Amino acid sequence: MAEEDTEAELDDDEAEEGGDEEAPSRKKKLIRFAIIGAGALVLLSGGGGAAYMFGLIGGGGTDEELAEQAKKPVFYYDLPEMTVNLNSADKRQRYLKLRIALEASDQKTIAALEPALPRLLDAFQVYLRELRTTDLDGSAGMHRLKEELTRRVNIAIYPNAIDTVLFREIIVQ
Repeated sequence: MAEEDTEAELDDDEAEEGGDEEAPSRKKKLIRFAIIGAGALVLLSGGGGAAYMFGLIGGGGTDEELAEQAKKPVFYYDLPEMTVNLNSADKRQRYLKLRIALEASDQKTIAALEPALPRLLDAFQVYLRELRTTDLDGSAGMHRLKEELTRRVNIAIYPNAIDTVLFREIIVQ
């Protein structure tokens, strides 16, 4: 009986020692799960925020607001066709041909474009000549170009402002 008690005590001691070895690994597992969970939470909340900002979810407004937006008149102004040579590291000439329409929400803005047209075309030419073909790659390049051209138009016709630049034709040769 004494031997059984001694063996039981040894088994308990070994179990406790094994438990000590398992405790750090359990702690490591818990830390890993916590880190993974926190990372997933950050990714999901960031993705949700981005989707909301880009109008993919929520924020659509009520039916009345959407109907009111659809009723607002939209005015367009076509700029003359532009062809510019692009900045190039090699000596090979590259050209960009653009046809652009400007979208505005009121006729007053369209009227402000006519007297500012020479200044506007100059701003476009200076900016476009500094672009490289790599600046125009993909949808991100087109988006940056659209945003920059919109910004330049709005500077040229301040205090009026257009809503967006619309590409009617873009050719890079």
